[in-house]
Amino acid sequence: MKSPKVIAEIGCNHKGDMEIARELIMTAAMFCKADVVKFQKRCSKELLTEEQYNAPHPNPMHAYGETYGAHREFLEFDLDQHRQLAKWCEEFDIEYSTSVWDVTSAREITELQPGLIKIPSACNLHWEMLDELCKNFKGEIHLSFGMTTHAEEDQIVDFFQSHNRAADLVLYSCTSGYPVAFEDICLLEITRLKEKFDGTVKAIGFSGHHLGIAADVAAMTLGAEWVERHFTLDRTWKGTDHSASLEPQGMRKLARDLRNVHKALAYKQTEVLDVEKVQRDKLKYRN
Repeated sequence: MKSPKVIAEIGCNHKGDMEIARELIMTAAMFCKADVVKFQKRCSKELLTEEQYNAPHPNPMHAYGETYGAHREFLEFDLDQHRQLAKWCEEFDIEYSTSVWDVTSAREITELQPGLIKIPSACNLHWEMLDELCKNFKGEIHLSFGMTTHAEEDQIVDFFQSHNRAADLVLYSCTSGYPVAFEDICLLEITRLKEKFDGTVKAIGFSGHHLGIAADVAAMTLGAEWVERHFTLDRTWKGTDHSASLEPQGMRKLARDLRNVHKALAYKQTEVLDVEKVQRDKLKYRN
């Protein structure tokens, strides 16, 4: 079993502020010891209808603009800002990545050539965007299976196979809710995905929106090679994702526990380990 990679998903938890984004990167890297930070890139006028763009935010207390479109634009970083985010990631020795939601964003982030680009559950049937990435992005393509039927899963994997990109595809077991109750996490979906797609795709991961970190450790023991959790500096901040995010102490414990439990998932190399020999000589009853 490979050592798990930990993704601290910043998304839009930077509140549209580059200095907060930098602090999130630095904290994820230096304090939490995550492997990757992940942002989001959206072209709101491409992604939303005119009606959706001009409608009020469905949850006004979390709105950063008078309309949902204005809210999304406020939280959006442009390509030059993403270049700066990637430079900060290099400075703090953590991998930069981004979720993309539309063709324009996919093209823009492809210019930066990160090691991986993520497809959120909401966009995993956006064939034009997937085609764009398969043809022009050379790194790994990570894709979440939240709110996705088994037939749609097959369609997605078939699509990547038809583009000769399945070997670069990482699939994530995911339940799309914020936050998700424990009974809805459905960890055995990881087992199902591994049984179904092992040998076809590169790896299986787990993207969680639940509370605490116990389920993530269980996900790793079931074979998830990537564990992704939303990350914030303060869960009480304005914004819909903060309440389903881990704060720095939680993300630090998650990374620590995943790596320690991974070390423990082993057979004894000898019947009696060196650490046991002193105790055996001292305590073991023998006739």
